Parts: sequence; C-alpha cells; structure tokens
Amino acid sequence: MKKIHLIFVIAVGLCFQYGNAQSIKTLSGKEISSAAVDKFLKTLMDSMNIKGISIAIINNSKIVYHRSLGVADINSLDTVNNQTLFQAASISKPMFAYFVMRMVDKGLLNLDTPLYKYLPYHDIEDDPRYKLITARMVLCHTTGFPNWRPDYMGKLDIKFTPGTKFSYSGEGYMYLAKVIAHLTNRNLSNLDSVFQQEVAKPLSLKHVYFGMNDYVAKHLAKGYDGDKLVYDKNFDIINFNSAGGLYAEAVSYANFLIAIIEEKGLVKEGFKEMLKAQVQVPDDNNLRKYSGVTEFSLGFERKPSNYGMNFAHGGNNWGFSSFFTINKEKKFGYVFFINSNSCHNPGCPELWKKLETFLTNGK
Repeated sequence: MKKIHLIFVIAVGLCFQYGNAQSIKTLSGKEISSAAVDKFLKTLMDSMNIKGISIAIINNSKIVYHRSLGVADINSLDTVNNQTLFQAASISKPMFAYFVMRMVDKGLLNLDTPLYKYLPYHDIEDDPRYKLITARMVLCHTTGFPNWRPDYMGKLDIKFTPGTKFSYSGEGYMYLAKVIAHLTNRNLSNLDSVFQQEVAKPLSLKHVYFGMNDYVAKHLAKGYDGDKLVYDKNFDIINFNSAGGLYAEAVSYANFLIAIIEEKGLVKEGFKEMLKAQVQVPDDNNLRKYSGVTEFSLGFERKPSNYGMNFAHGGNNWGFSSFFTINKEKKFGYVFFINSNSCHNPGCPELWKKLETFLTNGK
C-alpha cells in the first residue's frame, strides 16, 4: 500500500486567535512555547501514523492553544480545519452526564429513583434486578450491565446486583438516554434538539451534536486504521447515542470543559454531586492499571495527581480516539480528537500517556 505522508496544516483563523501566546503552562506550571507543542504533535503524528487531530489546551480557564492538523480524508487530501468534526467516542459520556444533571436541576429526573418508574425497559424486563437501576448507577457504571451486548443487538443481561460494584457500561447510558427522551417527549432521533437547547446553546458550544445532521455529514472526518478506511457497521451514527455518539471538535469540547472548571450551568450542589467520588475502580481493572483511574464520579474518571484531582475520560471508536483531562484547582485542561486507531490496548496508554506526560511536565 502506498504510504500516506502526513500533511501538517495549522488552521489559519485559530492560529491567529490561540497560537500567538508567548508560552503555555503545563499542569506542573512549566512554560512551553506554542512552537514546542507544534513540534511535539508533528513528531507524535508521524511516529504513530495519526491522520488528523483537533486539540485544545486550557490555561486559567481559557483556551490558549488550538490546532487543527493533518488530513480528514487521505484520498481527497482534504485537510482537518476548524470545522472538521470527529467521533468523540466515549468522551460523549461526560457531556451526556452534564445533560442529565440539567434534567435533575429542572426537577425532571431524580438520581436515585429507579429508572423503570420513568420508563420500563423491555430488553431486560425478565430480570427483576433491573428495577434497582437508577440514573446515579448508570452515570458511575454500577448497573451490572455489560459494556455492550453481543454484536450490539444480542440479549442484554445483568452481571451482578446493580449498585454493588463497578463495571463500565455503555448499555446503561443508552437506557438512560431513552428515559430522558421519554421525559422530554422525544425519541432518540430528535433528543439532540433538547441537548442543544439545554447544554450546547447556554454554554456556547458551537459544534457538538448527538446524532447525524447535514452539518455533521458535511464536516465529519473519515476514520482510519493505519492507512485503511474503517467503519463500524453496527454503530448507530444517526440517532442519539449517549455512550459514544457525540460529534465534536476541540474548541467546542474545551468550552464545555471550561464550564466544568468554572461551574457554569448547574446549581452548585449539582456540580458537587456530579464530581464527587461515587465508586472505587478495582485494582485489577484495566482503567486503573493502564490509566491510573481510582474512582468514577457521575460521568467523569477521577485520577489523583501531584497537583490535585484530575478529571478525565478517554474514548475509542473504530477509526477514532479522543481524550481529555481537566484540573479544577489549576484551571488547566486539554482535549484532543484524532481520526485514527491509535492503539488496541485497554486505556490506550501509548498515545494518551505521551500527551499526558508532555502536557503535565513539558517533556
């Protein structure tokens, strides 16, 4: 196969807006130049065969660096630009958790009311334990559901009594999305309209969408495994997929992270509830072994650091990877999206850890 050479392109408009900072502070407080970050990213993309990336860095609750680099389509050589969208994969979950907390603020949903009281779930109604499942359990992954049922359409089952231990699950998030749709008189084909009204517009998130629309179809990057175009035929790209179906780019997602840092859009108690530890991640769990996650809050991983508590999440869809970290005490954060399979190990340690190390210590 002909080798595709990386096209390293900086989006001109945002380069002017964010790229002229004299220095960027890492989490540790070390100052690094925009040019040093550019060089690091180019080396990383070349060495890991990453086609395209959208990345933003936050200092003092402001975006101080943003780049749109590489290619969105290796055949047409369309470059990644400020409008290019990526599958956000599992970092959809924290944004959905915030959406849920908006519903809690409005009194539409209670975190500890069993979900079946809002909407019975016929996919699991033969197991009465499902009547224990609450929104809190969904958001901190203690439902007992598997991550996904076989082939995304087999029989759903419960592995343990809900609420008794941690087990990461996209299935739980999908059940909760159906509950929210029911409570707002929507379905999964049009629930994004409520999300836009309750989250995207109030927080000025210009380009974040749960589900396909004309803008997404026009601006979505293609996903790659090496130089091979890949597509998950079982993944629902059309409807509201709370577990991994967000389409986004770095500036919009970074603005969401700034809202978390600055506690915008929810009552103070809502933020306290959303970010506090809800469940311990077992020592033998891959998230803990590979990524250092010790606890889950509602939608967010909690990772202790030398600089205070980091809140983070990563994601992998076939052909796409994403990751973010924020530190509220330091008002620091970063987020990136790529249109490449960066690894095949749980927790994606190679890519995420290289970026984490660089943006924590500057080396």
